[in-house]
Amino acid sequence: MPLLRFDEVSVAYGDQPLLDKASFQIDAGERVCLIGRNGAGKSTLMRLVSGESLPDDGVIRLDDGTKVGILNQDLPLADNQLVYDVVAGGLDGVGELICEWHTLSHKLAHDSVTDADMKRFEKVQSELEAKDGWSLQQRVEKILERLQLPADKNMGELSGGWRRRVELARALVSEPDVLLLDEPTNHLDIVTIAWLEKQLKEFRGALLFITHDRAFLQSLATRILELDRGQLTSWDCDYETYLERKAHALEVEAEQNALFDKKLAQEEAWIRQGIKARRTRNEGRVRALKALRVERSERRNLQGSADFKLEAAERSGKLVVEAKGISHGFDAQQVVKDLDFTLMRGDKVGLIGANGVGKSTLLKILLGNLQPQAGKIKRGTKMEVAYFDQMRDQLDLEKTVIDNVAEGREKISINGRDRHIISYLEDFLFPPKRTRVPVKALSGGERNRLLLARLFSKPANVLVLDEPTNDLDVETLELLESILVDFPGTVLLVCHDRAFLDNVVGSSLVFEGNGVVREYVGGFEDWLRQGGSLEKLAATGDGGKMTGSTTTKSAPTKEEATPTSTANSASKKKLSYNLQRELDSLPAEIEVLETAIGAVEKETSSADFYLQDQETVQVALAKLADLNEQLEAKMERWAELEDMQG
Repeated sequence: MPLLRFDEVSVAYGDQPLLDKASFQIDAGERVCLIGRNGAGKSTLMRLVSGESLPDDGVIRLDDGTKVGILNQDLPLADNQLVYDVVAGGLDGVGELICEWHTLSHKLAHDSVTDADMKRFEKVQSELEAKDGWSLQQRVEKILERLQLPADKNMGELSGGWRRRVELARALVSEPDVLLLDEPTNHLDIVTIAWLEKQLKEFRGALLFITHDRAFLQSLATRILELDRGQLTSWDCDYETYLERKAHALEVEAEQNALFDKKLAQEEAWIRQGIKARRTRNEGRVRALKALRVERSERRNLQGSADFKLEAAERSGKLVVEAKGISHGFDAQQVVKDLDFTLMRGDKVGLIGANGVGKSTLLKILLGNLQPQAGKIKRGTKMEVAYFDQMRDQLDLEKTVIDNVAEGREKISINGRDRHIISYLEDFLFPPKRTRVPVKALSGGERNRLLLARLFSKPANVLVLDEPTNDLDVETLELLESILVDFPGTVLLVCHDRAFLDNVVGSSLVFEGNGVVREYVGGFEDWLRQGGSLEKLAATGDGGKMTGSTTTKSAPTKEEATPTSTANSASKKKLSYNLQRELDSLPAEIEVLETAIGAVEKETSSADFYLQDQETVQVALAKLADLNEQLEAKMERWAELEDMQG
């Protein structure tokens, strides 16, 4: 008996069908990955399953009593809520009572209480007994213990990886039959991704998830559900087998289309024959030709794929960077200690480690943007560096797509061939109309593609890529991989995508804790085979800590902060009461702004946004600009208050 079933469900976005009479079902115990290009309609399908949206046509059936849980793509707020309360909130109806009982019981145990508190405590106990709340309360404690969560810590004290754990606990505590996950690995480090993978494999219900992390997909999915040009296709196999079968299916489709087009061309030639032929023509054949024309017009061709090339600069010197005995740290945290490392022309090196261990700091040292506290750095000659920044700081949000890349040029030269700027941007999946859109209106995936377009428009012989894979679809990831593999220059890569690392790098620098950075031959899997341990990696950086910087943009990590900031609260100067309260509240305020920005960006990136009247468009863009200004001000204030403590 299926838990979930779609019967000929259709949804259109304007005149673009996202689902066209789609039918599928999910049974208990299945782990189904929904794949498809960016913009194909995957998130729309997830909203249909969760009940947030309704179809234009067709029927969605959930088995009686089926519970649907959701692990949201966005991290929960870093606010003052207790972890216990956030998790218990996943129990509809009784969650608030359990939270109140938990708060009152702690108050009774540690504080002086009033008669009113006692009466309220007794009433809450009575209501819990009536609603079978005690068994549900035990369920909350069980899930907290299973995921090793600190029940009485505030969310603001947790790093991004730990807040992801809390969100998973909240989704699991209701014991859903179907769990929905939309890009669950976004902004997580390798350690947390591996932990999440293990937890989801132990989940007894059905999973429906979206991910661009191919290693995560291959490990977790028992079936692939592909959304392509409005059509849903089920592939009862793992991801690697799907790739083989899909390639064969595309070959067959191409052959059938070629035969169809040949027949159509023959019929078109026949009907255009002379007068004599027209007098004797077969009317049935004419009707058949009309049907062929209709079928051809309705055929949905494969969506365009990103197709970009890299402008290679003159070769650098044979030696790119030589580091001898370099050390660097921030107060009590040692980022790098006594590192000897040589980077030669053509080397492709990955940096592996948990969030917050100092990968970006080491990049800055190697590039000369930050002086190490000890040791010597020697850099080679003729270096032309192209830097991909995970924070996308190189993009001007107020300028249009075309202005961010063109910089006054009408044409771009790629390996000796001149390309018009609009034609060049089409290779990165920006239609001509989209090139006139301000960057602040782009989605995360579009901004990443734009940054790649900007990066690849200039000659370079050293590529430094800091988290380039976020928000990119699988096809674009694979194209970027092939470009980096063929690139004759040098590559330094920070990435949490295990498959991407394995396919690109020839060696890895692994951050093993306490400033120890060791070089290993090969990528992530090669490091594991050479004795690497995720457990040891988990004890380093933010992934192994309750407190620390977040893994999102809501607050700078240690490696993004200035050397005057510190992660060691014990050594900081004490702020005044009011300033400390302001500092404590800023992470939550920043996340609220980021959520609001995400909602407006979603609106402005829709296909028909610029078809509205000009006043509506300008109001939305002004709102987006205002929110971004507020966010920037909050981030600056956050950094200012942190510096005041140092």
